[in-house]
Amino acid sequence: MSDNHDPAGMAALSICEALLLAMNDRNLLPEKEIVGILQDAAATHENANGTEAKKRTHVAAANLINDIIGGGDLSLRS
Repeated sequence: MSDNHDPAGMAALSICEALLLAMNDRNLLPEKEIVGILQDAAATHENANGTEAKKRTHVAAANLINDIIGGGDLSLRS
C-alpha cells in the first residue's frame, strides 16, 4: 500500500470489512461471494484510467484489496 494514511479511507475500509465479516458470520453471504465482491473491486481499480499519479493510487488500492483476499479469512480477524 502507499504511504498515504487517509483516516477517512482507513475508517471506510474498516467499516466495509466489518460489514462483510458480519454478513459471512450471519450466513447472509458465503465467503465465496464476499471474495467475488472483493475481486470485482480490485479489478475496477486495476483497470482504472487517469494520470500516472491516479493510476498509482488505483494500483495501491487494488493491491490492498488483493492482500485482504490473500489473507484467507479476510484480514482483520484475530
